[in-house]
Amino acid sequence: MDVTLHLAQDPAADALLGRSPLASLVGMLLDQQVPMEWAFKGPRTIADRLGAGEAGDLDAHEIAAMNPEVFAALLSDKPAVHRYPGSMAKRIQQLCQYLVEHYDGDAEAVWRDVPTGTELLARLEDLPGFGKQKAQIFLALLGKQLGVTPKGWREAAGAYGEPKAHRSVADITGPESLAKVRAHKQEMKEAAKAAKAHGR
Repeated sequence: MDVTLHLAQDPAADALLGRSPLASLVGMLLDQQVPMEWAFKGPRTIADRLGAGEAGDLDAHEIAAMNPEVFAALLSDKPAVHRYPGSMAKRIQQLCQYLVEHYDGDAEAVWRDVPTGTELLARLEDLPGFGKQKAQIFLALLGKQLGVTPKGWREAAGAYGEPKAHRSVADITGPESLAKVRAHKQEMKEAAKAAKAHGR
């Protein structure tokens, strides 16, 4: 896995996401209640604070074994990795512990050689912190940008798997597509607000 992603809109952070399966999973986990670029910059910030160096990576074994208070403090340092650094530190450690237990710490093993999109979706949904929507978005990202295309992956990813859609991070390849995804999310918010106001 070594591709160019544009999710953090920051070259060093995007380079890590493109070469590191664990970093891309952690970025996806962080992608809630904060701007997308902030979330996907998180893995690079964590790697830097762990002393991984410019070409370094995140290590699931190392993160899983860390003292929870120390790891939470690492995410809380200014600038914080997330709006809720304490709870996100806990989630990242749970994710890494799960990967160590089930995949020997190898994040790519979650999707390596999976024959069908349905099975891959099930594996992603089993990850701590990944509900169905997050799992479908990550599946779409794998298929559209990371070359992971098991049989039926678009169907398993639902609307996020549609070609030329601009619904999620899976469709962001630069500033123009980022603006389109933002506009779509705004429309969804407005629609949800309107539905709530009408008591639907």
